[in-house]
Amino acid sequence: MAVEKSIASSSLAEVVDRILDKGIVIDAYVRVSLVGIELLAIEARVVVAGVDTYLKYAEAVGLTAGAAATA
Repeated sequence: MAVEKSIASSSLAEVVDRILDKGIVIDAYVRVSLVGIELLAIEARVVVAGVDTYLKYAEAVGLTAGAAATA
């Protein structure tokens, strides 16, 4: 009886396809203050997604022009 060993390897194209299908969000907030005085504040949100995925979820949280017009 032979035992087959399969290693699940993903190509770069498969990884990119999955990210565009599901989407990924990187949210960061950095604040630098000295003695209670805020010197620098940086807020960044990076969204990587396919157009369909972005529009599907962006409308739900009010990030599209259509959602802004109805508000």
